[in-house]
Amino acid sequence: MNNELIAKRLKELRKSFEYTQEFVASYLNIGRQAYSHYETGRNAPTTDTLYKLASLYHIPVNDLLKLLSPHPQETYTTPESNNIASNMLSDFLDYLGNPDNEKKLKMLNRKEKELLFCFEKISTKDQDDILEFIKIKARKK
Repeated sequence: MNNELIAKRLKELRKSFEYTQEFVASYLNIGRQAYSHYETGRNAPTTDTLYKLASLYHIPVNDLLKLLSPHPQETYTTPESNNIASNMLSDFLDYLGNPDNEKKLKMLNRKEKELLFCFEKISTKDQDDILEFIKIKARKK
């Protein structure tokens, strides 16, 4: 198990959701220091803890488990749709960590950040379609 890799991902996920270590530890029903050891790589989360973390971050547990293998392509082959989702998560975390995006993301909540990230990845035509859809939905309220 690669503790350094999972530690890095857990920290990135927590920060992208704007959670504190105290909040995640409370969610897991453990102490903050115990959770901190997961993020530093000192200790590895149990299988049950990985499932809870996947639930907290709204991602399949496989996305967390693949991070634990140093050579995921040698040990596990995923269907194309799962690779896309995994790549999207990785791209999203990179997007959040990019200093060029820091200013525009600073005042946004997690959902707004995710929406902006996905919105910037699609064509101008799709962006126009989505804007029209959002305007229709907003008028219904």
